[in-house]
Amino acid sequence: MVAYCLMPNHYRFFVRQEGDQPAGLLSQRVFNSYSKAHNKLYERSGTLFEGRFRAIMVDNDRYLRHLCRYIHANPVKDGIVAQLDAWPFSNYLDWIGQRQGSLVDRTLVDEHFGGATGYRESMNEFIRSRGYLTHEFHHVDDG
Repeated sequence: MVAYCLMPNHYRFFVRQEGDQPAGLLSQRVFNSYSKAHNKLYERSGTLFEGRFRAIMVDNDRYLRHLCRYIHANPVKDGIVAQLDAWPFSNYLDWIGQRQGSLVDRTLVDEHFGGATGYRESMNEFIRSRGYLTHEFHHVDDG
């Protein structure tokens, strides 16, 4: 797993393919199993997720950097939080060293962003440059 962000109505994953198995099989296997278990538990049938899963090859460093920032910026972009560190449902906090999660490639963060501080600064610039903080905030209902 490179980067992820779980949102109230969608999710974004950036995974690295290692070995012969296509990276796109990850979501198929995980969400197919989840859907079967959910349907069995709630005595229902059919799909749980709307839309089609897309697997896109990342073939250059510029796109890799953009994709990581785009994924982590989702909660601010969608107006759920004003600060990225307020959203615990991504591995952004792991990337910037505020949480010691296991789903972070620290070598990638160091090589492409200059470490945790560099990534935080890069994210702040990314959010400012796209005007993501110019809208009203939508609160997620905890209940």
